[in-house]
Amino acid sequence: MEVSADKRSPSYAPRNLLNADELKRGITQRSQGRGDEDAVQGWLLNHFYRHLVGNFEPARRIQTLEDACAALGTDTPPAWVSGYFDSAAKAQPEDAAKAVATLVWVDPQEPLLLQQELQLVEFLTSRKGTALEGKLERITCPQALALWEKEHAQMAARVDQGWRQSSPGALNVTVSCAEHTWVELRPESPLLRAEMAFESYVMRHCLGQFANRRALTGGYGERYAEAVEQQGMRVFSLRDAQGQPHITVSLIIQDDGALTVEQVKGKQNRPPIERYFQDLLHLLNTLGTDLQTPADCIAIGIVRTDAGWLRIEEVSDAQAQTRLVARYPQLFYRLDAPSAMVEWLVAARQSDLLLEVAPQAPSVKYATRHIFKKSPRPQRHPDDPLYRTEGVPWTDMSAPQAEEIVAWQARNR
Repeated sequence: MEVSADKRSPSYAPRNLLNADELKRGITQRSQGRGDEDAVQGWLLNHFYRHLVGNFEPARRIQTLEDACAALGTDTPPAWVSGYFDSAAKAQPEDAAKAVATLVWVDPQEPLLLQQELQLVEFLTSRKGTALEGKLERITCPQALALWEKEHAQMAARVDQGWRQSSPGALNVTVSCAEHTWVELRPESPLLRAEMAFESYVMRHCLGQFANRRALTGGYGERYAEAVEQQGMRVFSLRDAQGQPHITVSLIIQDDGALTVEQVKGKQNRPPIERYFQDLLHLLNTLGTDLQTPADCIAIGIVRTDAGWLRIEEVSDAQAQTRLVARYPQLFYRLDAPSAMVEWLVAARQSDLLLEVAPQAPSVKYATRHIFKKSPRPQRHPDDPLYRTEGVPWTDMSAPQAEEIVAWQARNR
């Protein structure tokens, strides 16, 4: 007789197992093959084994000595089996169920047995480093299985909302920083889309937002997944020691193999926070991208120069400053020491920026003094030495002449 359902008892029922030794050997061999820690193997040989003895279904009920011989594949069963049936035969019919516990045989290769064992190993391993790690022996097998099922039901509900678990097999470590690590999502990994969904779930952006959250297809995520799978895009994630992402970077792979930074996103599509800027610069300079700077980097003041990726405050070369401000005038106010040429360029193209950062070159100050008329800054006297540039007096220059310089810059920009 077999029972096909796993009707789990909250504790261990009194039952005898015909092939106990065989099941113990199987548990030990599989545990050693997996490389389980001693604590995990010990728990399996205690609680999981007791679960197989007392509770596991399906189990074959052994009702006669002939049934036992057939199950064991022998004509000579162990002595204790014969003794079991002798005791059962001597018991009064009304007391037989109480006097002798049920004898069962469990198939050592039963798929449900192997499945439950793996579920329990997953449960036990997940407790490492938690408050429960040293208290596992107090948790019975039925309790552990119930907890596993509860947690996985919760995870299934989260999957419906787009959640996935991160998989190390879907990642390649690219750059190690002081406290964090840059990993690349592997295009050839079968877990790529699940990893993209994990990145999006934690970061709250659209990289892995699939229309079908279970099949991981369609929607915004489809576009990014196809681009990565077809090796037209590379995606990197800055992870902390716990594996949580903090910045997501996507780069387009050009036909010639050059990398163009497409997007740099912090959580909720916001700019990354400043504490991670150095880690970002480390990655971009390691990858060696082309000279383009995306709007996401401009927004946080990180730019690509001939010398590599730098924070705008670190750009000190006069020519590099001029090229940057010519292309991104809004970055002018972030330069620590803008050159006179940069200030002339700003005066010609977007002079209102000088209201935020007053020019330092005396010639530019003189030529642009009119934009400060409505400014609360005090006006300078013509004899003020600030109207003089490096050893050259400007006191004899009229305002129209100075303004002509600005106009000339505008015509020749």
